[in-house]
Amino acid sequence: MSVMKIDLHINHEDVPTERYSEVRDPGRLTDVVGQVGIGTVQHVEQAVNAAHQAFLSWRKSALEERLDVLSRIAKLLEDESQSLAETLSRENGVLLSTSLGEMNMAIHAVHATIKNAESFFNPKQAEDEISWVSVEKRPIGVIAGIVPWNAPMVLTIQKIAPAIVTGNTLVMKPSPNAPMGVSIIMKKIAALLPAGVLNVIHGDGDVGSALTKHPLVRKISFTGGGKIAKFIMKDAAESLKGVHFELGGNDPAIVLDDADLDDIIPKIMVSAFRRSGQVCFATKRIYIPEKMYDSFYTKMCDLVDQYKIGHGLDPSATFAPLNNKVQYDFVKALVERIKQSSAKIVELGEKLEPDNWDNGYYLHPAIVRDVEPSQEIVTCEQFGPIMPLISYRSEEEVIRWANMTEYGLGSSVWTADFERGLKIAREIEAGMTFINGSGQSHLGYEQMPFGGVKQSGIGRENSELGLHEFIEYHAINYHKTS
Repeated sequence: MSVMKIDLHINHEDVPTERYSEVRDPGRLTDVVGQVGIGTVQHVEQAVNAAHQAFLSWRKSALEERLDVLSRIAKLLEDESQSLAETLSRENGVLLSTSLGEMNMAIHAVHATIKNAESFFNPKQAEDEISWVSVEKRPIGVIAGIVPWNAPMVLTIQKIAPAIVTGNTLVMKPSPNAPMGVSIIMKKIAALLPAGVLNVIHGDGDVGSALTKHPLVRKISFTGGGKIAKFIMKDAAESLKGVHFELGGNDPAIVLDDADLDDIIPKIMVSAFRRSGQVCFATKRIYIPEKMYDSFYTKMCDLVDQYKIGHGLDPSATFAPLNNKVQYDFVKALVERIKQSSAKIVELGEKLEPDNWDNGYYLHPAIVRDVEPSQEIVTCEQFGPIMPLISYRSEEEVIRWANMTEYGLGSSVWTADFERGLKIAREIEAGMTFINGSGQSHLGYEQMPFGGVKQSGIGRENSELGLHEFIEYHAINYHKTS
């Protein structure tokens, strides 16, 4: 395959740079997917100024015009799905079927934004004998969007769509570990918009910091890890700009004693091992009643052992490599520490290409049993294919353990009794809880605000509440003459 070259894209123009970095295939490290231009602080200045100038007119555009642009973006994503999915799988390592699913999610995100925006801007008005009041929604200005590598397409679109439809402009910075697919589509999306409304930069820490500190950037929308979020928050403080964070999680799955294990274990596996565990709201720890523990462990091991580990574009593969060396080394070290503990870890799955194993970031999916509730694998965000199983004796105990973390993104409850599941769900400290599911349903994707509590984030994405992240309120009070 040919090696793509990606430049910065500012004010409708491709901007070449003096330095380019390689993007390599995580499943075949000898393959270079593309080269990405590394920008400078001066490029940030150029991009933000272009976005600011564009904002002065884009903020006055009619809602109908913005909705029409979103409809064309959805059509563009549909037309480009196959080629973009292949690029995504080559640069971040995930299965092609997963990348195609991500493209569908991105398309759905645009349609959901259109649906939620149609009545969003109706002002709230009130009047009495002496005055009239109108509370109106207005765009913020230039938005800095920073997205990660694990699901780059849908996470990028979930920032672009609501920001554009609310009248803002953007400077987007993709992850250096998966910049290709999103940069390709953002350039095409930018062409549907006035010059400067959507700009794309790449670069190192100095570029990121220049973007988050820039006084003309009015809000930072960041999806990623808590450590980087803290640096961004410090940068934002210099000009008191707003922040919108979707961060990590340590999502518990609570299995109740009336659950049908044959029914629920395959569903829990979808959440635990999708993208090889590299999902912020993936299940990261499973709590099982003591009397069901051994049966759950045996059944889950049998199913996990059926995974076929291989390259993301291999049609035979059902389990893909990790994305990058930092995460790969972290998870490998975590496995070694578990092996030195009293817990038992079993590594499962079949290697499809043993000769290529060391040419990629491949790991076996692993199950850990006989683990303590406070052990590292239970309390950390492993962001990889290791699943701890914890035995519990009472509902009070499991709720306490589920909440014994500074994370609070997603969670799930598995039961044959909806009312019982709902009662447990309402005790969990999380932004989202799924009952008998591992993610949002179609309706949930439209209506559920996505985000977490505690150190799992600030603000929400999706639903009408996601639009609120990109507007300011302007209140007008008219005093009638007597």
